[in-house]
Amino acid sequence: MKLPSTMKALVQLADGYSGTQTGPDIEDLAPYLAARSIAVPQVGDGQAMIKVHLAAVNPSDIHFIKGEYGQPRVKGAPAGFEAVGEVVAGDTPLLGQRASFFATASGAWAEYAVTDAAQLVPCRPDLPAVAAAGQLVNPLTAIAMFDMVRESRAESFVLNGAGSQLGKYLIALGRDHGVAPIAIVRRPEQADALRALGATHVIVSSDPDALGHAQAAFRQTPPALLLDAVGDQFTADVFFAMPRHAVWVNYGKLATQAPRLTELGQLIFMNKRIEGFWLTRWIKQVGPDRVRAAFVEIQERFVEGHWKVDVAEIVPLSAAMTDLPRALAIPDGKVFIDPRK
Repeated sequence: MKLPSTMKALVQLADGYSGTQTGPDIEDLAPYLAARSIAVPQVGDGQAMIKVHLAAVNPSDIHFIKGEYGQPRVKGAPAGFEAVGEVVAGDTPLLGQRASFFATASGAWAEYAVTDAAQLVPCRPDLPAVAAAGQLVNPLTAIAMFDMVRESRAESFVLNGAGSQLGKYLIALGRDHGVAPIAIVRRPEQADALRALGATHVIVSSDPDALGHAQAAFRQTPPALLLDAVGDQFTADVFFAMPRHAVWVNYGKLATQAPRLTELGQLIFMNKRIEGFWLTRWIKQVGPDRVRAAFVEIQERFVEGHWKVDVAEIVPLSAAMTDLPRALAIPDGKVFIDPRK
């Protein structure tokens, strides 16, 4: 396949970290990204090039372009962590095939991206495009975290930000494996949909007696894990209301203000623990066999209907600078970028 010399991409305008903590909301991309025509990246040893069909937009992407993520920005390089497309170059048996990927060498919000060939995830033909484009960050995180849930052997687990796509995946896993999900959301209109999905209890954090509702749920089905994407004061209060030996696992920073830890004695006398989760670290820790098995399970869940992607909007790359912030403001849905448009 003859490749073009240039491509369209959303490129980063800054290097490194910003030192800010503004959360994943964004109203204007212009301070961080620009739509440009740039050279198609070169493929190095052990790498593959993908013609991008569809790229996912995750909260981690927004933190990254703002300089608030755990790896530095590269000025002039395309943004975007995960996508799906056709493998068009590189030393890999997947040439000509559809594969999902983390864009490790050149970002996915572009017509072409480069990644480590060993990290390509081949897609079964019946896997929907939106599932293929977003099967890495959220679904793999859900599988990894549910491994923790099963290891805890508890009757239930707590998750906040439960109306997110990742939250819905975790609720479905709990439903299917007989572990009661206790879901925390901000908006009361989310509650019925999560109960229908399989949440045993739904706590609305804006309710005046939200903590009392959580405590009542914990008495009925004692949880061992709090899976936290928010990191706000209510999350801390919920953790301190949980039983002995509870573990608070933080994996996101939706809140812009850090909580006050008012009962640190529980870490000593109730053997409670606070820790962080980063998918990149988990992948390295568990090894390639577990990761491959996880992707088999992920694709099976999508194809069999145990999981589905709630799509808010698919934004053309050509219109992303103006349309992406608006699409990201749509609640309870996943946003994608189509570089072919």
